Amino acid sequence: MFGIGFPELIVIMIVALLVVGPSKLPDLARTLGKTLQEFRRMADDVKGTLEEEIKDKEIAQEQEQETEIKKTNETGKGDAGYKKWEG
Repeated sequence: MFGIGFPELIVIMIVALLVVGPSKLPDLARTLGKTLQEFRRMADDVKGTLEEEIKDKEIAQEQEQETEIKKTNETGKGDAGYKKWEG
């Protein structure tokens, strides 16, 4: 968890308790939890969108390659340099 060990977590909680106070600490923790949850959700959405875009781009490149291969084969340039085997 962010490279924070248990002793560091205790120190953070004690400082938060002293700064915020015991009455507002649960509200602060709840708000922080909701904020982190929303941040994770947005990060997952961005990650999913990027993965979809990459996948779409790869598919488009594969289709372009297939089209180029078909065009090359149709024009007869695809077998240039190869002799037909007459067996």
